[in-house]
Amino acid sequence: MIQSMTGYGKAVVAYKEKKINVEIKSLNSKQLDLNTRIAPLYREKEMEMRQMVAEALIRGKVDMSVWIEKDTLVDATPINAALVENYYQQIKGIAEKTGIPVPEDWFYTLLRMPDVLTKTDTEVLDEEEWACVRQAVVEALKALTDFRKQEGAALQKKFTEKIDNIERLLGEIVPFEQSRVEKIKARIVDGLQQIPGVDYDRNRLEQELIYYIEKLDISEEKQRLTNHLKYFRDTMNEPAGQGKKLGFIAQEMGREINTTGSKSNQAEMQNIVVKMKDELEQIKEQVLNAL
Repeated sequence: MIQSMTGYGKAVVAYKEKKINVEIKSLNSKQLDLNTRIAPLYREKEMEMRQMVAEALIRGKVDMSVWIEKDTLVDATPINAALVENYYQQIKGIAEKTGIPVPEDWFYTLLRMPDVLTKTDTEVLDEEEWACVRQAVVEALKALTDFRKQEGAALQKKFTEKIDNIERLLGEIVPFEQSRVEKIKARIVDGLQQIPGVDYDRNRLEQELIYYIEKLDISEEKQRLTNHLKYFRDTMNEPAGQGKKLGFIAQEMGREINTTGSKSNQAEMQNIVVKMKDELEQIKEQVLNAL
């Protein structure tokens, strides 16, 4: 079944006092174009996350963001009480020795001193937390894939409608194709009869007419276009990842329709060909979104 390259998925996994967020968006692209924004703690695992995305999404312009939300109470920068007390004793001692007045607002002064509000602990990614990150990535990828499948189902419905329309229009050409032989013959004979004193060989006329009609015959184009329409339908029901193949089939359909148009010497047939081209153009526009 068809999948769209357009998709969105997000997952949130709790780990201790943290919430690990993973958000993935995708649009159409000829190849996999992956951009990442990953929290510093998890950057050592970026290649593994990229591999997971590549295996799941195949191609598309993909943006992945991984960030952490922490409890504000837990994440608050701790005050170094021992250092505050040390600064207090130093300032107080200097004031007593020099006679310089002590600060009126001790807290304002002390909290502005170096390293009082500086975090000294360094976070290290352990296997338990990495397992939670992997889980979040997997869930976000699944959500995005489900989104792609929904969009793909809408695409397949649209493609089926357009293929059916082209097939119907191809059938509408048949009556005009059959009648144009007699019209061409009548037009040529009428033209010859209007030239005074001209006699012509009817057998030679029939031979030339057959040659002329063969050059305008579109039987092969109709058969090939019919085969392409069937092939397009069959390909839509194959496993996901056939977007490029559908694009190639649409190009071949276009060649047969264009050739049919160049051989159509009747206004009615040419009008039908224009309608077929319009249906095919809508397929070509949408097939760019197919995975």
